[in-house]
Amino acid sequence: MIVAFKEYEKGGGGVMEIRIADKNDIELMMSSRLEMLKEVFCLEADHQYSESFVETSRRYFLEGDQTTVLAMDGGSVVGCASMCYFSVMPTCEHPTGKRAHLMNVYTRNEYRGQGIGMKMVSMLIDDAWNNGATEISLDATEAGRPLYKKCGFEDSGECMVLVKGKLQ
Repeated sequence: MIVAFKEYEKGGGGVMEIRIADKNDIELMMSSRLEMLKEVFCLEADHQYSESFVETSRRYFLEGDQTTVLAMDGGSVVGCASMCYFSVMPTCEHPTGKRAHLMNVYTRNEYRGQGIGMKMVSMLIDDAWNNGATEISLDATEAGRPLYKKCGFEDSGECMVLVKGKLQ
C-alpha cells in the first residue's frame, strides 16, 4: 500500500510517500531503526551497535511477524513505524489470541508536526485489525503520548493499549 501524503508545513507543494515496507527495503528499515534508537536512548551519533544486535534486528525485519511503514521524502527515510504481531491463548475478549505491539514510531525532527506520525500509526492500526489482532499495545515516551491518545490508545498500568471495538 502506498499513500501519497502532501507536505503541509514545508510549502512548495512537495509530496511525501508513506508506504508499507517489504524485504527489498531492508537497508532503509535498518538505517531508520538504528537512527531512531540513537535519538530515543540519547546515544552518541557515532554509537556502534553490536553485530549481534544489528543481525537480530535485520533477521526480525526479514523473518518476523511484523509490518513496517516508511515515510519517504524523495529517496530519504524521514519516518518509520513498526507493528509486531504475537499470539497468546485466546480469551472471550480476544478470541483470535492475536495481539500486536506498536513500536519504533519515529519522525525526524524537521518533519514533525505535519501529521506523518499520525498517518503511519493509522496505517499500522488498520493493518493490525485486518490481520486479526484484537488488541494493540505500545510503550510510549512522554513526547509520543499525545499522538497515541489521538489514535484512541488509553493508559493501562504498564503501557498504552487500544482494544478493537473500543475506539473513541
